[in-house]
Amino acid sequence: MRVGVTGHTNLVPECVPVVQAAITEVLERLGQPVVGVTCLAPGADQVFARAVLDLGGQVEVVLPALDYRDRLKPHQVAEYDELRAAATVVSVLPHMSSGRLAYVAANERMLASVELLVAVWDGVPAQGKGGTADVVEQARASGVPIEVVWPAGARRKS
Repeated sequence: MRVGVTGHTNLVPECVPVVQAAITEVLERLGQPVVGVTCLAPGADQVFARAVLDLGGQVEVVLPALDYRDRLKPHQVAEYDELRAAATVVSVLPHMSSGRLAYVAANERMLASVELLVAVWDGVPAQGKGGTADVVEQARASGVPIEVVWPAGARRKS
């Protein structure tokens, strides 16, 4: 089964274990091998990728732009590199630079290829194109089932 992810990039580090456990529970309930499709953004996307790999699944990465890695903060690079190296497929969209247009295109590509979307989302309405709530809205509009994950203790930085 192909499962995509959207979620907040600014999760508070202390809540990552509870979020990963909740994602793992969703994936285990599927009862079949999973291919996780992610843009590998910091936060929810990387927690999801780690959960998929820990369960023996495969990860496919859709990168929004050629400069995506260069836009990461120095402390985010090692985990990104590790998860990207573990991916079975890496697609890079032809955008030169990361930004709303590239993020929207990457999310559309991801949504078009999955049977379920895991949304690590606090329920706050969309603040613009390409964000978590916007991806949830797109999934609803296109008929992709959504599993919202926001366990007790999940928080994001303000």
